[in-house]
Amino acid sequence: MGVFQFFVLCSLMGSVASNKDILLEPDRPFLRVRLFDRAELECCYKNGPANTNVTWVNRFSYTGQMYPVNLSEEVFQNYSKSNGKQCVFLILKNVKLTDTGMYQCHFNNTKVYSHGTYLQVFKPIEKTINLSESTKNKILTAEGVLLLLCVVIPSASLLFKSKKQNKLEMKKMKQEEENIYQGLNLEDCCSTYDQIERSQGQSQYQDVCTAMEEKEEILEKP
Repeated sequence: MGVFQFFVLCSLMGSVASNKDILLEPDRPFLRVRLFDRAELECCYKNGPANTNVTWVNRFSYTGQMYPVNLSEEVFQNYSKSNGKQCVFLILKNVKLTDTGMYQCHFNNTKVYSHGTYLQVFKPIEKTINLSESTKNKILTAEGVLLLLCVVIPSASLLFKSKKQNKLEMKKMKQEEENIYQGLNLEDCCSTYDQIERSQGQSQYQDVCTAMEEKEEILEKP
């Protein structure tokens, strides 16, 4: 019994020592991938076990439970080692919506997990109308022409109305001037003018004659 306890204690000490020796590198915190695209996750560390002793686990966001990632032809692991740093890659060729979750590296026979990367798989919004670039350019050109017409036509109509209004006012003024002289006979105007001139001339001569007669009367008196 004592021997069994000794081996258990030694194994625990070994695991604790290995936990302290592992130096985790920062993970990418977030990765957003389009549906059916390729996703590549990685976790790197130093002073740890061999890459083959690392297992990827997935903590699903909608349940919170952790499960080991099932490897297949579509989902597989790769390894690399350089300058004392070891990296484990998880490649998902065609991601699905159900692949969304937190992915972490678990070091076997320890309680060490990497910081993890949250993978979000999104479905892009489908276009209701798929138009080519040339068609889009034609539509934009047509919209520009329509906008220009919406500005030019009202301005031209206002200018035409203002000119028409000015012409009507000028015509109205001419008609009023013609109405002033309408009904007057030129011969009557001339005869009236002659009568006025004659009356003014006769009154001047009459004044001179009356003045001479008054002087003569004054001289005849003794």
